[in-house]
Amino acid sequence: MKWSEHTWQAIEERYQSILDMPFIKELSNGTLPQEKFRFYMAQDSLYLEHFGRTLSLIAAKIQDLQDVLAFMRFAENTIVVENALHESYFIDFGVKDKGIAEPACHHYIHFLRSTAALESVEIAVAAVLPCFWIYREVGDYIYNHQNAINNPYQKWIDTYGGEEFSVAVDQAIAICDRLAENSTEETREKMTEAFIMSTRMEFHFWEGAYELKTWK
Repeated sequence: MKWSEHTWQAIEERYQSILDMPFIKELSNGTLPQEKFRFYMAQDSLYLEHFGRTLSLIAAKIQDLQDVLAFMRFAENTIVVENALHESYFIDFGVKDKGIAEPACHHYIHFLRSTAALESVEIAVAAVLPCFWIYREVGDYIYNHQNAINNPYQKWIDTYGGEEFSVAVDQAIAICDRLAENSTEETREKMTEAFIMSTRMEFHFWEGAYELKTWK
């Protein structure tokens, strides 16, 4: 069994809890209150800036040149393409100010950046993988269960349920599996721990948006 297959089994229950979240269900059927979506988009835009920087840091540390190119492309896509999507949403939904990183966003970006800076590149790649993989799976789930008539969130659904994003996800998984295969058992365990932690962060990111959680 590949590292990715084994690790996905470890987060299946948490993944199902994400699918069951009211944020995901209401986004899918188009009933999510716009206030919650505006909060989510502002936080996600802040997150993506730091996520792109984290991917660039991994690109500088990873050994295989093809993997370097892959993570450079991931970083560019994150910063340019996805932020462009968010900017269009800012206009559509009247978001004028991103604000500051609220607790869920703050914790997630600092976990990723510190892991990329201080841990081995294998662990860093595992830590960023849920943002690729879980988003793809959730995007596909929403795409297949959506209310496609007049859903105000259709653009988001099309982006994360699209084929181009799926290809990038498969590439990220393959890189992670290859690094895991050539690592020690101890490193693979730490990779799994990092993957599980980021999966928890994904859950709390959506939860924080739905509950509009801010600093007290």
